[in-house]
Amino acid sequence: MARKPVCAVVGVGPGNGAALARRFSKEGYAVALLARSTDFGQKLAAELPDARAYACDVADAKSVKETFAAIAADLGEVDVVAYNAGSGTWGTIEDISPEAFENAWRVNALGLLQVSQAVIPAMKRKGAGSIVVVGATASRRGMPRTTAFAPAKAAQRSLAEAMARHLWPAGIHVSLIILDGVVDLERSRAAMPDKPDTFFIKADDVADTAWWLTRQPRSAWSFEVEARPFGEKW
Repeated sequence: MARKPVCAVVGVGPGNGAALARRFSKEGYAVALLARSTDFGQKLAAELPDARAYACDVADAKSVKETFAAIAADLGEVDVVAYNAGSGTWGTIEDISPEAFENAWRVNALGLLQVSQAVIPAMKRKGAGSIVVVGATASRRGMPRTTAFAPAKAAQRSLAEAMARHLWPAGIHVSLIILDGVVDLERSRAAMPDKPDTFFIKADDVADTAWWLTRQPRSAWSFEVEARPFGEKW
């Protein structure tokens, strides 16, 4: 019996991460659920066939290397990476600590580099693979309170573009989803009780976009697509 293709969802939580895992599982993928803690991932894995939770700190090279070796042994070589790990502390240049600034960069940019380096060799051997990065409009503009987040997301976007230019000829589709809006989560609703349903980005719809990117024909690949609800200003 042929093995299932493998999708590694990096940054699994109750929003986009869970939606990505469910979408790829629905399409017949074995799913590796990565986060610093396995508390949420283990619960989600129990709902999905051929899913496993892994504790992984994407900012730590040893953790990434060991995690992806375990995934290869447990499920097989990774065919798709959905990179949803993102971290940022809100504050102005006068508020942000150097540690918070560095941590945002380590999770958003360094983590993407280390995860990508872990999966690229196997993808190149097969001449196929997808790396889908969940980005943000903060990568395009710095606002007063995104002093740490915006530079980290800008670095992530530039890295993804450099990867795409290098890896597309090898058959590896690197793409970026720019989220422009607030993801529909319980905590988002609680913080913004006055906002209508149309204000929020639905995680399931983001997952549909990621799935579509991995199914694009190679003659018409997309690098960057935007996801924003109808009511978002742009």
